[in-house]
Amino acid sequence: MKMKYLACTAMAVMIAAPVIAADGAKNWHFGDGVTDERWSLISSDYAMCDAGLNQSPIDLGTPNARGNVELSTSYGKAAGNMALGEEKVQVDFAAGQGLGMNSGGMAFNLLQVHFHTPAEHAIKGERLPLVAHFVHATDDGRLGVLGVMFKQGAANKGLTDILAAHAGGNGTAVSFDINTMVPKDLRVYRYMGSLTTPPCSEGVNWHVANQPIEASSDQIAALRGALGESARSLQPQGSRLIVAPTE
Repeated sequence: MKMKYLACTAMAVMIAAPVIAADGAKNWHFGDGVTDERWSLISSDYAMCDAGLNQSPIDLGTPNARGNVELSTSYGKAAGNMALGEEKVQVDFAAGQGLGMNSGGMAFNLLQVHFHTPAEHAIKGERLPLVAHFVHATDDGRLGVLGVMFKQGAANKGLTDILAAHAGGNGTAVSFDINTMVPKDLRVYRYMGSLTTPPCSEGVNWHVANQPIEASSDQIAALRGALGESARSLQPQGSRLIVAPTE
């Protein structure tokens, strides 16, 4: 099992990793979240960002099907390390913890969680102030993401632990309970999309929780301060199947 996890991790990294400039700096940036970013003009490696027909994020407010996706998670106490950078707050999880999700019989291993301010997906034009993207991969490298949005309210215990580790800098060890960052009644929007950052690879199995959870104003402000405006502009839905949970 460990060898399979390492293999899918390596494959997912190859799929998701952007081109880095010779000096090690990231060569692309988020914009205002509204204007097209035109990342393909930076590098031909990012051509899919503008040419792809199944890009993310999208507005989930106009689904063309309804149904409750068969989704289960095996989360809980998790250990990892902070991976920080420009427009990046991320926790990379250690292998062998049995963390993941199962969607429609497809098993995904949890690799990392990162954040965007504001949330990238919208619902009827509204973007909440924060989102966590839990990134997974199958043993053969297919990517699956669970997005959980946050609204302002009570402090979130998982975010408290992550922000404490964030203060320690890149590589700081962190442990927290993932279940504190996921709705207890987990129902999701489901569609096929892409990475929301270069190289914008498609074929990503997107799941976005229909109910937000709470984070305090201080927690949201701290992540906004670390990330800045870090949401990609909304992409066309096109002819894709967007499944919304039943009401």
